Amino acid sequence: MRRLAILIPAAGASTRMRGTDKLLQEVRGQPLLRDRVALALATGCDVAVTMPPDATARRAALDGLNVTLLPVPDAATGLSASLRAGAAWAMAQEAAALMVLLPDLPDLTAPDLQTLLQANDFETIFRACDTTGAPGHPVILPARLLPDLSHVTGDTGARDLLRTHSVTPVALPDQHATTDLDTPEAWAAWRAAQT
Repeated sequence: MRRLAILIPAAGASTRMRGTDKLLQEVRGQPLLRDRVALALATGCDVAVTMPPDATARRAALDGLNVTLLPVPDAATGLSASLRAGAAWAMAQEAAALMVLLPDLPDLTAPDLQTLLQANDFETIFRACDTTGAPGHPVILPARLLPDLSHVTGDTGARDLLRTHSVTPVALPDQHATTDLDTPEAWAAWRAAQT
């Protein structure tokens, strides 16, 4: 039976947060990273989370969760380091597809992930978009592209890979696929909108 695996790339440095870690910001009563990993685990898929070298607090936030932690010694080189580690893990798992789920999208819901999983055919690249059609995340890559993913470089993630292949958009509600909180101001605005 073909399986999809989920990669949560959490090896970034949160540099735009000016001293705080965006992945440890509290949402729904727990750190954002734990909240997003729990969401991924609820799908029943295997889940891996990449970690930078000094990630004591992030590791602690995931205590007790059945998740694979992937150390990324070269995390400072950008998102591609996490994607390479995730591609290697997914290929070792013999996954038929890999969903890349960014951990800093707090509005994604369980129904959103189910929408993507139901669309998945293990052959097509699927990319979530918001109601305006703006591309976002998660992205599902079929196994045939994992070798290419294992060679990406820089901090643009899989952008170049996606440019050279046909991508099928999957619309999610509102800005669920694109609400990306990278600064204290973005967090403050998001929290204000929740009340």
